[in-house]
Amino acid sequence: MTDTPLWSPDQRRLDDSPWMAFAGFAGERSGLSLADPFALHEWSVNDREGFWSALWDFCEVRGDKGERTLENGDAMPGARFFPDARLNFAENLLSRTGSEPAILFRAEDKLKRQMSWDELSALVSRLQQAFRAHGVETGDRIAAMMPNMPETVACMLAAASIGAVWSSCSPDFGIQGVLDRFGQIEPKLFISCDGYWYNGKRQEVADKLTGIAATLKPEATVIVPLLDNAQAVADAVEGAVTLADFIAAFPAKAVTFEPLPFAHPLYILFSSGTTGIPKCIVHSAGGTLLQHLKEHRLHCGTKPGERLFYFTTCGWMMWNWLVSGLAAGATLCLFDGSPFAPDGNVLFDYAAQEQFAVLGTSAKFIDAVRKAGLEPAKTHDLSSLRLLTSTGSPLSPEGFSFVYEGIKPDVHLASISGGTDIVSCFVLGNPALPVYRGEIQSPGLGMAVDVWDDNGKSITGEKGELVCTKPFPAMPIGFWNDPEGAKYHAAYFSRFENVWTHGDFAEWTPHRGIVIHGRSDATLNPGGVRIGTAEIYNQVEQLDEVVESICIGQDWEDDVRVVLFVRLANGVTLDDALQAKIRSKIRTGASPRHVPARIIAVSDIPRTKSGKIVELAVRDIVHGRAVKNQEALANPEALVFFADLEELKR
Repeated sequence: MTDTPLWSPDQRRLDDSPWMAFAGFAGERSGLSLADPFALHEWSVNDREGFWSALWDFCEVRGDKGERTLENGDAMPGARFFPDARLNFAENLLSRTGSEPAILFRAEDKLKRQMSWDELSALVSRLQQAFRAHGVETGDRIAAMMPNMPETVACMLAAASIGAVWSSCSPDFGIQGVLDRFGQIEPKLFISCDGYWYNGKRQEVADKLTGIAATLKPEATVIVPLLDNAQAVADAVEGAVTLADFIAAFPAKAVTFEPLPFAHPLYILFSSGTTGIPKCIVHSAGGTLLQHLKEHRLHCGTKPGERLFYFTTCGWMMWNWLVSGLAAGATLCLFDGSPFAPDGNVLFDYAAQEQFAVLGTSAKFIDAVRKAGLEPAKTHDLSSLRLLTSTGSPLSPEGFSFVYEGIKPDVHLASISGGTDIVSCFVLGNPALPVYRGEIQSPGLGMAVDVWDDNGKSITGEKGELVCTKPFPAMPIGFWNDPEGAKYHAAYFSRFENVWTHGDFAEWTPHRGIVIHGRSDATLNPGGVRIGTAEIYNQVEQLDEVVESICIGQDWEDDVRVVLFVRLANGVTLDDALQAKIRSKIRTGASPRHVPARIIAVSDIPRTKSGKIVELAVRDIVHGRAVKNQEALANPEALVFFADLEELKR
């Protein structure tokens, strides 16, 4: 870490930002001086009623706020935000009218189109009417296996407008992966594409859909065209109808919005499912809306008309987060397909052509661009880009440096971290603070984030558990089919009573920023010393010979030893010299404790559909334990290599 920032806010731009406008607005209300970002955060967690009420008003949330802001405010779980409020999530996202684009869309290089605000509202109206005609009522579930395309957004908004609960996954899921998720929630309607593009190739779904629809038995299966065979797919699947036929009888009119309680269920998201059947995490309409408005408007500085992009699929919470950008008046830039088809310039081409203000991606993508030798700063006009965000895994210090050297020297880089559990962030970017290499800038406003040791004591400059000590609106309502709340409590509140334990291994920095060292349940403990896997990745993946890596702790001789698996660049062999180079890099860049006892070359590394490597699944395979739900993986065949390795028997 260094005391020289990579980026500092431009005072003129900061003065014109929504962040500073809110600081002034909240300061007038509270009678406090809140221009300092640390003072604003402190007030936001100490006066949660004042903060969340001010945020509602500043963001001009459509709805009735009610008299009370917070009930039972010290109970986690159990706190109730805005218990008297009535609102509709979709009404707040359909925030604009007119012919300006609400959504831009690209499916690799195969398809390019856009949808205006008026066209989006018209499609939502027609879908809403069709949903009701098929018996969908408040509280019913609508499930979708869809690409990241405009119709997916419209279907979600139509569901939310009548109080139905939306759940989605991407179309690359296998039959069992879809059924493990949607089979638990019994959707009344099922929506799917007719196929999709990936890596330049058509991907057909008809055979898969036949099995899914036969098991789910929805009232109807709606086939949305992306390829050119929606009718053929609909004919092949029992009870299916094309989108065109589904809405044919319903002309567009004004969308009606059902006023619903703040805590009405909006989304069901799923845990990764790599250690069992995925947990169904239920999120509220009001909590999701307020949390996302805060993050888009204040932390990201989004203004109406700006172009907002995040590389995501509909099976990752970042899709839900991206779509909420509509509530800030942003134009969503959607992309579906491979970010390397035909090469790693695809997203930067899109950013330059459509003048993205915000480009969101993953740490793995940034590292892949760096290793591909690309330098968008020299090849693309990114003058409109003011914010680049990264999530999915910790962004390495080298990744931070590459963004400023290879992508754009004057961009605000925001490494962010949260998760499906809260459909948002605990720690993220802050437009009023400098960016330091390797550090996430700050906790989110209203989020009482801390780092605790094993005894529940707050620590600084040491690694510990990331916790949140006070309730916040984006906490889940609960888990589906968990009536007593036992699974929900066990997931987050069993470690420290009445405190959210997130499962990240973290550390405060001297700048009051934070570093995430990886998942705490994947933390290594050689010799009883806790080591975050990200600390090892940050070193080894700097080497040009290593494309990516995955690290586990292997139980060995009454202790744990560190085992590192590496996927090597083409033509590279893991000989003694390279092993010595890797060990030296880790020893000098991290510590001798981090040096692996074994280094093994692999051809592939297993990952979830959203691109996260699965350390726990590899650890289970190495120890002879079955991985319970391989359908959750994008490449389950990669696990085979890790079983019964001779190198790990000595």
